[in-house]
Formats: sequence, C-alpha cells, structure tokens
Amino acid sequence: MELKKVLVVDDENSVRNMITVLLQKEQFDASGASSGEEALRLLGERPFDLVLCDVRMPGMDGLQVLSTIRSQYPDTTVIMMSAFGTVDLAVKAVKQGAYDYISKPFKPDEILLTLRKAQERESLRRENIILREQIEEKYSLESFVVRSPAMVKILDMVKKVAEYQSHVLITGESGTGKEVLARAVHNLSLRKDGPFVGVNCGAVPPTLMESEFFGHVRGAFTDATSDRTGLFEEAGEGTLFLDEIGDLPLDMQVKFLRAIQEGEIRRVGESTSIKVNPRIIAATAVDLEKAVREGKFREDLYYRLSVVPIHIPPLRERREDIKPLAEYLLGQISQRLGGASLVLLPGAIKVLLGYPWPGNVRDLENLLERAAILSGSSELGEEQIAPLLTGVEDRFVDEDASDEQSIKKATRHLERRLIIRALQKTMYNRSKAARLLEISHRALLYKIKDYGIQIPK
Repeated sequence: MELKKVLVVDDENSVRNMITVLLQKEQFDASGASSGEEALRLLGERPFDLVLCDVRMPGMDGLQVLSTIRSQYPDTTVIMMSAFGTVDLAVKAVKQGAYDYISKPFKPDEILLTLRKAQERESLRRENIILREQIEEKYSLESFVVRSPAMVKILDMVKKVAEYQSHVLITGESGTGKEVLARAVHNLSLRKDGPFVGVNCGAVPPTLMESEFFGHVRGAFTDATSDRTGLFEEAGEGTLFLDEIGDLPLDMQVKFLRAIQEGEIRRVGESTSIKVNPRIIAATAVDLEKAVREGKFREDLYYRLSVVPIHIPPLRERREDIKPLAEYLLGQISQRLGGASLVLLPGAIKVLLGYPWPGNVRDLENLLERAAILSGSSELGEEQIAPLLTGVEDRFVDEDASDEQSIKKATRHLERRLIIRALQKTMYNRSKAARLLEISHRALLYKIKDYGIQIPK
C-alpha cells in the first residue's frame, strides 16, 4: 500500500511550493494548502493518505490541525514540519499521534526518506489488519460447521459465556477443536483487542515451567542473562489459553492457583508480586474429575478453572456433523491445494459416516487432504476413501457378524473388533493396545497376524 495522495500544509509559499513540486516529480499526487482551515476544507472534499503540516501557522496551528485529522480522518498519516524554536511543539505533536516530524531547513532526501518510512509502516499496519480480520473470520462462530443439537447448544453457550470474565474449562478428545473454540470465546469477548496467548502445558519442560509462565529477572539462575516476561504477564488484558492443563505437575498447580485466585504472580528471583489479569481458558483431553479423585490434580484448582465447563463430544457421537463438515473441509483443501473443486460422492459419504474417527475433526481433515492429493480426480468416491481408512473394514466385519449364529465365529468377530478398536484408540501403538486389551504384547501380535489386521505405516 503506497501513500500517494499528499497534502502539504504551510503558510510559507516558497516552502509549500518547493515540497509540492518535489513530490510531484517523485510521482506523488501532491497538493498544497496555505492554512489549517484550507487543509481541513480540502480533506473534506477528497481523501489524502498523508499530510505534511507545519507546526506554527497563523490562525489554526499545526497541533489543532493534527487533532482534527486524528478525530475525523484517523487513517490519514500526519508528519509535522518544525522550524528552529518549534521542535518542542513537534515532539508534542508526535506524542499526540503524528507519525514523525522533520526539522526545517531540510534537504529533499530527508522528506522523501520520511515519506518512504511512513509508507512502509502503513503497509505493515494494513497487512496486520488484514491478517487480524482473517484470524477473526477463521475463528468466528460462523466458521463452525455444525448440525448436531449438541454442537448447536455449545455454540449458543459460547455466545453467552464470551461477554463475561469467568474462566472456562473446555474438555474433549484430541482433535475435537478445543483451541478453535477457545479462540472463538476470545474473539467474541470484550478482551478481543488484547492478545490471545496459547500454550501447551504438557510441552513445557518441568524445569522451565515457572520461568515460562511467571517470567524471571536477570541473574535469577545461570542462564537468566536478562529479565523475561512470563505468559501470565504477556497475556495482559487478553486471554491465556492453557492447553492440556491436566499435564500440569502438582507443584506448579499450587502456583497457578495463586496466580488465578489472587491475580498476581512473582517472577523467579524477584521478591515483589505483580498484578495480572488475563482471562483463563483451560482445555484438556484428560478426565480431570477422575484425576482429582486420584490425587493427580488439585481440587481447588479444578473448581477455580471450571467456572464454565464446556465438553465437546467426539465426532463419532455427532454423525450429523460429518457430511457438512467433510464438504466444508474439502472446499478449504481445494483452495489450499490450488486445484479444481472436489466433490464427495454418496459412496464416500457413506464410508465417512461409518468410520469411528478416533482422531476426530483433525483426523477427518487429514484423510480428506490425503484423498485429494492421491485420487487424481475431482470426484472422491468410496474407492478413493475406503482404502485410506484401516477401520472401514471393521464396519463391514460387524455387518457380516450381525447374522452370525455360531458362538465360536461370533466370538472371533468380537475379538477382532476389540483389537481394531484398541489399535485405533492408541494410534496403532501395539504395546499400549496390548495393555488396553489386558493381553500380552506377543499374544496381540499373534492375533493381528491371525485376523489379518492391517497396520498403517
């Protein structure tokens, strides 16, 4: 974005004309005004990207012009021009919102350099606005594709919850969209102009946790070569999203409780506390109530976090959402891959509806992207989707077994089904699946081979 339309405001004809001619030679659309009053009249007649304004003028001075432009034309960049003895006024103007000031007398290159810097800043500012709008659109409630009564109810709850400051605990299996929902709460709240700081508690090494969340001062420990702001401070008046809060060690839970309950933290190595006020949205795939009963999670912290609990059901429990969600995701994937629009045929939708989706929405999106890349066709049918779903054969097995009269054969069908389910639940980790099934690892390997179960590579 270039700032091409420039208004030069100066009561000295020679200065005004010199700058205007200079800018016109550099391909700017430059105009001149001999007073503050004339400048505001021209601004009312047509838009200007940038105003170069003298500080001291008879009648309306530069500061008054700046004040009016800031209130009536906030997108217009203002650069002040100051003569000897008016630098203090120019500095005051910058404090009141002017982009910069140039001291008279100046060389032509100084004006051009300042304008180029203003152009770069404006370009970055507008890119930032566009990115922010894209993020808000991506995480708006309108971006949720839901048909199931359970999800419709959750989105209604999000609208109500967003306007309050209460902490929120979002639970649900991996891949259900807990962070997306947290961002939607933030974007709908009064804190939306503040930062959204997200962190996966399980990904922070235990030895760095206190410094990461609460910050430290220089010299607090060997590697503390400078002061560091923690995430609670960084979130400011925005939202701190604590993902996988169930992975937080017990010793840190005490410190989190104090930070949330008292609204203050103490940096590592510092003796005084700092007030903090972020809204906390926590999320976990762990059953926190069970963790409380087992002594793995503090009860007081659990109740402090779960003022408003929201549980996102897994995709397999809201099959009404699968078809519209798959079609929406496929549209996004088509755009991302830059190819033709992709269509799901009825056979493919039938397969998708029959799959248990252990990885939920993330699993669905990954599969569709894989199918889009590998199919080589604009239409995705059962033959493109089914081979990518190792569990799809499990559905056919169940259908075949439904009329089975033999106890021996029915038992084999059931056993095969349980093994496949355990493998899917553990992301095909055979050791974990064996523990889940309460059989030995060796026995599981034998049964996988015996039943011809395919393990994805």
